[in-house]
Amino acid sequence: MDLTHFNEQGRAKMVDVSEKDVTSRTAVARTTVTMAPETLARIKEGRIGKGDVLAVASVAGVMAAKKTSDIIPMCHPLPLTGIDIHFSDNGNDELYIEGTVKTTGKTGVEMEALTAVSAAALTVYDMCKALQKDMVIGPTRLESKTGGKSGDYSREA
Repeated sequence: MDLTHFNEQGRAKMVDVSEKDVTSRTAVARTTVTMAPETLARIKEGRIGKGDVLAVASVAGVMAAKKTSDIIPMCHPLPLTGIDIHFSDNGNDELYIEGTVKTTGKTGVEMEALTAVSAAALTVYDMCKALQKDMVIGPTRLESKTGGKSGDYSREA
């Protein structure tokens, strides 16, 4: 497989997508924040002094997805058509964050989905660090993507 982010001199470049077809594209990413059961319980009960952790983390995820090309050097700025952040947990010590990002364009939104869940997880950490500093973020992974020349991908497949 050729690496497309390098020019003939071996230097980094932004991939030229001008000849690619416009297609509907979706990416779903997921991460985990592992914490003490008391920390998770306080998040779910709304007993964190800085406010509603999940509401703020959701907004952070949306904002981060929209700014991905500002922080990941070779990402194209994309007109995102949808961003959705969902939270679930194992009832004990793990908070799961899933982000779905959509666009209609010439390149995919995998990086936007991964950035969204990463920023949401970092926001959870930031809002809860006074209570617990040893929370662990990850693994962070792409779960699925649709559209584009390379076709669909699903981690489960």
